Amino acid sequence: MKKESIRYFSTNYLLPGGFSERLSFKEALIMGQAPDEGLFMPVQIPKFSFAEIEQMMGMPIPVVANMVLRKFFTREEIGYEKLWEIMKDAYNFLVPLEKVVARRYIMRLDQGPTASFKDFAARAMARLMSHFRKPGQRLHILVATSGDTGSAVGEAYKGVDGIDVTILYPAAEVSGRQKKQLDTIGDNVQAISVEGGKFDDCQDLAKEAFSDPDLAGLNLTSANSINIGRILPQIVYYFYAYAQLADGEEQIVFSVPSGNFGDVLGCEYARRMGLPVKKIIVATNENDEFPKYLHTGNYVKISPSLACLSNAMNVGHPSNLARLFALYGGTVDRKGKVWRDPFLELMRKEIFAVSVSDEETRQTIKEAYERFGVILEPHGAVGWRGLEVFRERLYDVELFVSLETAHPAKFPEEIEALLGIKPEMLLSMKNLDQRQGEPIVMSANYAELKKYLLNR
Repeated sequence: MKKESIRYFSTNYLLPGGFSERLSFKEALIMGQAPDEGLFMPVQIPKFSFAEIEQMMGMPIPVVANMVLRKFFTREEIGYEKLWEIMKDAYNFLVPLEKVVARRYIMRLDQGPTASFKDFAARAMARLMSHFRKPGQRLHILVATSGDTGSAVGEAYKGVDGIDVTILYPAAEVSGRQKKQLDTIGDNVQAISVEGGKFDDCQDLAKEAFSDPDLAGLNLTSANSINIGRILPQIVYYFYAYAQLADGEEQIVFSVPSGNFGDVLGCEYARRMGLPVKKIIVATNENDEFPKYLHTGNYVKISPSLACLSNAMNVGHPSNLARLFALYGGTVDRKGKVWRDPFLELMRKEIFAVSVSDEETRQTIKEAYERFGVILEPHGAVGWRGLEVFRERLYDVELFVSLETAHPAKFPEEIEALLGIKPEMLLSMKNLDQRQGEPIVMSANYAELKKYLLNR
């Protein structure tokens, strides 16, 4: 039987004026956000048998990535030889699975060019977008970042033919190292420092631009987790961890530090594709709108979002909540209005959500180092604390993996203050202080952004 292409729909298709078309992956990738401000997601979720998952066991991450992503494409959409070439190029650095104690591990997704978990997905997406764009077509990537996404996207797209990149970041809520990374990428990549703005302001500016008909000629598209092209490559992390650690057909629990919910969505898709995930732990910082929703059934976005130590997770209304709601039968729009509640009891069965304060984050960093000799940065500490809280309630699973999503060297002042040591820099970060570059500075005013984009 011939394999059929997977189509993609908007999370807002049931709303008044909703976009009802079903697009190909290529169309959804290039469009980025649906015209109705919804996010694209696959109509069908491909499945793995456990026998297929067993074939991944012990395999390097490019092989696992190729097996996972191949499920989403036909040969007519992308030749499998080309897909393999892209996966080898995108997933070309190590993912250590660091044993902490018993069968509790930290998956270090912090070894890439910008020391962020987003490096893999951004590199895969850049290469897929370069492959799928029309010959001669020029695209303009517009991306909002709370810290790590922008630099990962910028580095992934730097020098890519036919694509320009503009990155919006909140001036006061990125670390010094993150700011240096963003401002100095150069080439076809320009950073904009949004004065007085939060990440949510940056995200709203980007979404308004995507839906502005006056900018249609710019071929704007997204490269953060608004875009389905960023979500699919993140599914790989979970299959890879399981394939390296599992003993037979056992269940696993993942703890995912969560801000815009793209990474946790990758885990949800992995589970629905057949990975034996017992529970997904959604660990947030003090921006606790989702843990509160899961507990009370009443969703209230946090606006403005709170500035926390784990700054890349300072999100008061996660974009990917729209996709998570849709997977559970609900609808929420980009402004945080719930039009239809998801199946809440089912969501509670599959997901455990916990909010971790800055005080708990600092304490977790100290305890992990003192007890286990493990160095965590603030985002990874939120994930590890979430795992600890959950373990107090569940005893019938042995295998736990917590995600470390950024390298400790990106937060040297905090680590030195807490542990009295300077985390060693990755090779990819050692030349950072010598790089030159300045951002464009503007307010959180859409008219300013629109004028800049049209002039550029």
